[in-house]
Formats: sequence, structure tokens, C-alpha cells
Amino acid sequence: MAEQFSNFHTHTCLCDGKDRPEDLVQEALRLGCPALGFSGHAYAPYDGDYCMSPAGTEEYKAEIRRLQEKYAGQIRIYLGIEQDFYSPASTEGYDYIISSVHYLYKDGEYLPVDASRAAQEQAVQQHYGGDWYAFTEDYFDTLTRVYEKTRCRVVGHFDLVTKFNEADALFSTDHPRYRRAVLRALDTLSAVPVVFEINTGAISRGYRTEPYPARWILEELRRRGIKRILSSDCHSRENLLFGFEEYAPWLD
Repeated sequence: MAEQFSNFHTHTCLCDGKDRPEDLVQEALRLGCPALGFSGHAYAPYDGDYCMSPAGTEEYKAEIRRLQEKYAGQIRIYLGIEQDFYSPASTEGYDYIISSVHYLYKDGEYLPVDASRAAQEQAVQQHYGGDWYAFTEDYFDTLTRVYEKTRCRVVGHFDLVTKFNEADALFSTDHPRYRRAVLRALDTLSAVPVVFEINTGAISRGYRTEPYPARWILEELRRRGIKRILSSDCHSRENLLFGFEEYAPWLD
């Protein structure tokens, strides 16, 4: 590759990824990555299909620490966690935290933001009276609180709520209510020490044609001086550095 890249948003077979941690280390070495950060999905009782179990979390910690020792001097390996906003799991003992909002809590239920288009549409119809902008306002309002809740270093896929909204298929991202919700979240998060991902994961999995966040949001991040990092949100080793060369200019 023309440039050496590292990825810090990496999932393994211990949550919803496909590969063993050591296989991902081997791929990172093959690609010449200076560093690799693992970020398993923290235990959340409402998210059993995707997150690590409590026992799996301990296995994950032990395995990443083992790999840190085994590959010392060859590559820097970091033990991170992707912490959903409502996860009750402890964040102690990790090298860094990515905080994400995969669920909203409304009417006594945890509503998935990105599980599927059908699930998202059902949540909007049943809990927001079909008002997509109320749904997105709730999402971005929750995001404003991620640093206070988790003391995260990284804000995960900021506009994840648009995962199934390619070409504004479900709602308009030009709508004033949507834009105000985004800007309120940015105003809050610009005052705390976080970085934002330029996340290519939804492209590699066929949901989007550009990374999170949208270009207009990227311009707002630049204007506010908020730092960005490249992230593949890797779920399979062939996508470990997906799109990094193409989207590296978005860091400028």
C-alpha cells in the first residue's frame, strides 16, 4: 500500500465478526499495519445475537492480552471495546472505548437502530407514529450523552441511523429537523475530547456508497476542529483496511 494504515474498529468471532483474533493480527501484519485495535461488542442483554457474553468478554480480554505479548515488537495491539450506550458492562481495563448507539430505549423497549431496514421501519411506525424525524432526533439526542456515559475516546459511526437510507429512501437528510438534530449533537460532542470515525463498514457490507458520516457532516467536523480517524468497522479480515486509500483524503 502507498501508505501504512491502522484500524481500531475490529470485530472477531467472539462477537459478530467472522475471524479469530490471531487471524486478524496475521492479516494486519501482511498489510503492514503499524497497529491493530480490537473492539468487541460489549455485553448487552438486549443484543444477544451480536454482543459478547460475560464469559466471552473475559475470553476476549485474555486472548487480546496474549496476542499483545506474542506479537510485541512486530505490531502494536490494543484491547478496546465498542460500548453501546445502554450496555451495563464495565468499561474498566480497556485501552480505549468506542461508544455507539445501536439501540434506542422507548416505551419500555430497546429498539434496534441498525439491525435491519424492516426492524427500523417497525420501530418508527410503532413507537414514533411514523415520524422518522422524531426517531432521528431521539437517536442524535442519545448520542449527545455518549461521552458523559462511557468516557469514550471514539464516537462510532455517527450517523448510523442512515444505514438503510441510501439516496434518502426513508427520510430526507436535508430536512430542517434532521439537520438541527445532527448539529445539536455536534455542538455537544465538540466540547469533549473525542474523535469521530470515518467509517467504511457499511460500504463493504453493501448498505452505503460512502462512509459515515455524510459529507456535509464531515464539513461540520472540520469547521469545529473535531479530529477524525479511518475505521473499517471490520467484521471479516478481507475488509480490514477497506477503502482506506480512497477515503484517507477525508481526514484532511
